Amino acid sequence: MCTIRPYKESDASALWAIYFHTVRHINIRDYSQAQVAAWAPQSFDVAVWRQKMSEISPFVAEIDDQIVGYADLQLSGLIDHFFCHHQYQGQGIGRALMAHIFAVGRSQGIRRYYSHVSITARPFFERFGFKVVTTQQVGVRGQTLTNFVMEKIESIDE
Repeated sequence: MCTIRPYKESDASALWAIYFHTVRHINIRDYSQAQVAAWAPQSFDVAVWRQKMSEISPFVAEIDDQIVGYADLQLSGLIDHFFCHHQYQGQGIGRALMAHIFAVGRSQGIRRYYSHVSITARPFFERFGFKVVTTQQVGVRGQTLTNFVMEKIESIDE
């Protein structure tokens, strides 16, 4: 059973591990080795990562007290991070996180959700009604990565 809870500062290193291994093991399907190495470098500044996680204040998914994913929702409707542990993909964690995002969004009056979505995650976001607004090329540590600005606009009666 997947449970979703608020972020705690002590989660930062576990979230880095999920980010790193998901990019390196899952996104490698759609990006080159050089691209994933730039996106999720071996060395990183722990303080910068902790600051980023504190700023976005993600929701944390757990199964049996193991962190298996995380995602955030900003007041603007931006989903900045959305990652599921590479060994737990296809087990409903992403679905649980997205349901949580939509529930929180409804309570905050958010009608437009948007994200910068990888090639790999695009089909997942499309299953939840997100549409591609634009394709973009993003420079990351000397590499150019393709991703998509995607959005979902909920009607008032949803």
